[in-house]
Amino acid sequence: MNQLLKAFLGFIAWLAFGGLAIAQEWPTKPITFLNPFPAGGGTDAFARPLAAQLTKQLGKQVIIDNRGGAGGTVGASVAAKAAPDGYNWFVGASHHTIAPSMYTNLDYDIEKSFIPVAMIANPPQVLVVNPKNISARDLKSFIELVKKNPGKFNYASAGSGTVHHLTGEQFKIQTGTFITHIPYRGAGPAMGDLLAGQVDLEFDGLGTSAQQIKSGKLIALAVASAKRSPTIPNVPTFIEAGLPGFEASTWYGLFAPKGTPKAIVDKMIAEVEKAINTPELKAIWLANGSDTPNISGDNFAKLIRSDITRWAGVVKKSGAKLD
Repeated sequence: MNQLLKAFLGFIAWLAFGGLAIAQEWPTKPITFLNPFPAGGGTDAFARPLAAQLTKQLGKQVIIDNRGGAGGTVGASVAAKAAPDGYNWFVGASHHTIAPSMYTNLDYDIEKSFIPVAMIANPPQVLVVNPKNISARDLKSFIELVKKNPGKFNYASAGSGTVHHLTGEQFKIQTGTFITHIPYRGAGPAMGDLLAGQVDLEFDGLGTSAQQIKSGKLIALAVASAKRSPTIPNVPTFIEAGLPGFEASTWYGLFAPKGTPKAIVDKMIAEVEKAINTPELKAIWLANGSDTPNISGDNFAKLIRSDITRWAGVVKKSGAKLD
């Protein structure tokens, strides 16, 4: 028994020191962050500055690979099958906690196919309108306008099954209104058409909309956070404007394919925490409407589970479907 115990302890020690050695050597080549949305959207607004900062910290280039389509599920499928070697990472979003309730044939599982690493950013959703298409300048007037004109107006989203889409559906439930949903392949393309006046409004992550609001190209009617955003302090929350409990955010997080060595995952958690707390990234995050989150590992996994349950309820109640 003593020999068996010694052998077992020796094996555990080998695993520990072996993992430490792997983490100390990593990285030895460029790293890829797969972004499951087109360039120019909210994911890019945070993933690219983070990649640039991590490149400095790690001494190896961090490359962004955009693979948009189907509300982020196409890219997630690709990332789930990537080699778990510490050089492939997935920039997921809160949209991926909605997908299990919207898509019946996913070939990956956001909880089982990935290791939750860390939340990167957490900007709230905001209702923005094109001032040339929508005359209302506050939420109360907007609700009155759409109630008088059911089906006349449409809202863009980053795709069916995204937080943008379900926030719109939740709004329709709470206000008893009908606005037509127009899904896009990502927040970037949706924003382009909103600015061009091809669509009337959007429930959007503040990371994509902040600069357009500040420039006056879009009008923000309400922000879906518990308190006002310091990025747009003059814009009331939905709660202040009369919709109790109306909160929604578009968080972005880093995931590793299942099987990635724990030592490397732990090192990446530390590097991400270091990066998002640099003055440079804190300033970018604030400009894009996000605070600096402090959620990683098991705590991040718990948040994902909670969001899956929450959005499943909204999907069921709204009858939301893929367009």
